[in-house]
Amino acid sequence: MGNKIERGRLKEPPAKEVTNIMVAPTLTDEEVERSYQIYIDVNKAHVLMLEKQGIIKKPVAKAILGVACEMAAMGNKPTFEITPELEEMYFNLENYLIGKVGMEVGGQQHTARSRNDLHATVDRMEVRNAILQIGKELNSFRKLLIELAEKNKNSVMSGYTHLQPSEPMTFAHYLSAVSQALSRDFRRIIQVWNTTNLNPLGGGSMGSTTWNIDREYTTELLGFDAPMENSLDCVCSRDYILQLMSSLAILASNLSRLATDIRIWATPDYGYVEISDSVAVCSSIMPQKKNPWTFESVNTFCARVKGLDDTAWMIYKGVPYAFTMESMDMIGSFWPQLKEVSNILTLLSVSLKDIKVRTDKAVETARKNFSTVTELANTLVRVEGISFRAAHEIVAHMVGFLTEKDLKANQITKEDLDRISLELFNKPLTITDEQIQIALDPVKNAESKEVLGGTAPEEVTRQLMVLKEKLNNDNLNLAKKKEQIEEAHRRLELAVEETIG
Repeated sequence: MGNKIERGRLKEPPAKEVTNIMVAPTLTDEEVERSYQIYIDVNKAHVLMLEKQGIIKKPVAKAILGVACEMAAMGNKPTFEITPELEEMYFNLENYLIGKVGMEVGGQQHTARSRNDLHATVDRMEVRNAILQIGKELNSFRKLLIELAEKNKNSVMSGYTHLQPSEPMTFAHYLSAVSQALSRDFRRIIQVWNTTNLNPLGGGSMGSTTWNIDREYTTELLGFDAPMENSLDCVCSRDYILQLMSSLAILASNLSRLATDIRIWATPDYGYVEISDSVAVCSSIMPQKKNPWTFESVNTFCARVKGLDDTAWMIYKGVPYAFTMESMDMIGSFWPQLKEVSNILTLLSVSLKDIKVRTDKAVETARKNFSTVTELANTLVRVEGISFRAAHEIVAHMVGFLTEKDLKANQITKEDLDRISLELFNKPLTITDEQIQIALDPVKNAESKEVLGGTAPEEVTRQLMVLKEKLNNDNLNLAKKKEQIEEAHRRLELAVEETIG
């Protein structure tokens, strides 16, 4: 058995520079471990189909499948050499097969098939595995956020719009919001399954085949939902990868926003949260520093996720609607993107699991920073029977007065409100100091918003229950899809055993 393949009309082997630059990077240990068993499964299914259809004889199928089983038993990496000189993974595997059973027998494995539909099939099987992997990791992170929220349903803090104090909320309410977005991220990712899990095997080079193949049979054995309908579409379409990469880029955007908020709230000027020493770093010169190391790097990694998405899109947009190397090369941007997203989820998980919410500091800030005055305006409407716009004007002038005097929200008095109301509308107010202070209490403020989607602990509890139910259903969905693949693999192995005897 030699490291030699027939190169058709080509008389020279690939140039060393070509194999080093174009082939070797596709045959790294990581690449081989990801695809080796998948190639073997596709070969098994194809050979079983050829024998079933009478395209190859049963003794030929038995001989080929016997070597396939031997190769599968080697694990995630073959014990024989994988060399770039043989151009790619498939020719390495075929070279081993032919070395075992000879060209006349081993050469029949590739009947009624092209590398084009073979590669398209392997790509889809790899990507569907990736969907299950990243879906599981995302759901683990979603679970962590929900558990963190349940511990902080009474941790009142300022909410922000335009990075300015807006209204009081709880840390749990904030985490519920992030979790809602991550629930949508999961839905986007899992929807890619529907466009990914389609069988291109049988598309040939692009024009199908004159052999009487059974594409439904290979679809069943490989766990696909259905065969692809058009042979050209079989081999030239990688749009499902763009769909997944786009979904991962949106996920990264949401995770980056989360990291940004935590970075801001961990600064001494805010002091709402304190991150663990294990995910922080001190300055080499400034001893007071506790820099949010992991959260900063998460923002960097998220940028790379989007950059890889853009790279794949730019590769694919100019590809003719035909099979070309770009159709295969674009997936080279997907695997590093997937790894980046996985790393982001890991870093955020380890960084948030031990985070401390400094509720006393957060409440005290909310008490002073005017985040409660919207509720003061609402109280004026209820007590005085005036329009909200009039109440808004009174409170706005009140805030302006306090700001000029360098006073805080909790220093608002009935006397000052009454004076401003008389100046603006010639109307005295009946509101009491007690009513004012109740309106300005950030804890009561957050707890009183019991409407659907509100900040009250009972309502946030309901939101978290909905999120947990969604998460449970999403995990069941993943498990069902994993079982679909595993059941197909059991059928494949049973068919191999029956054929070998």
